[in-house]
Amino acid sequence: MSAAESAVPHPQVHALYIDHHGWLQGWLRRKLGDAFEAADLAQDTFVRLLAAPSAGAGLPVAEGALREPRAYLATVARRLLVNHLRRRSLEQAYLSALAVLPEAQTPSPEQQLIILQSLQEIDAMLDGMPPKVRAVFILSQVDGLTYAGIAEELKIGLRSVKRYMALAMTECILLAA
Repeated sequence: MSAAESAVPHPQVHALYIDHHGWLQGWLRRKLGDAFEAADLAQDTFVRLLAAPSAGAGLPVAEGALREPRAYLATVARRLLVNHLRRRSLEQAYLSALAVLPEAQTPSPEQQLIILQSLQEIDAMLDGMPPKVRAVFILSQVDGLTYAGIAEELKIGLRSVKRYMALAMTECILLAA
């Protein structure tokens, strides 16, 4: 190993960065239409690679090099992009809801930040649930349906509703801990 390689903690990620950062940033800029957000997401992509278990060694490699480095980077970046766009959409919906509140009921900037962060955490938690579990949880907790009403709405058995709700609550408890 050369002195330059030993100074770089993750040589494969470093090589990917040197060879493909510019391309990735351009690809993201075309998707987002914003150079600053593209730069942030490109950096986040490489941070994600570095944070992966056994960074560098965990990359899907063939004889020390990725077969399709741009496809691999685009896949990681696309996942980050989807999360970014979902957070932005959630934030816009929240800001729209705030805009119609009377001034006396508008939360302080600190409270707004706490609420927005909580909404993002809830969104991430719901996104991690299987679709039926998520649907049962939302129908119960947001729409206020009874278990029998949920069973009727989703055309599933009451026993399934109870099982899905138990899974959703377990997920909530694990995330809160």
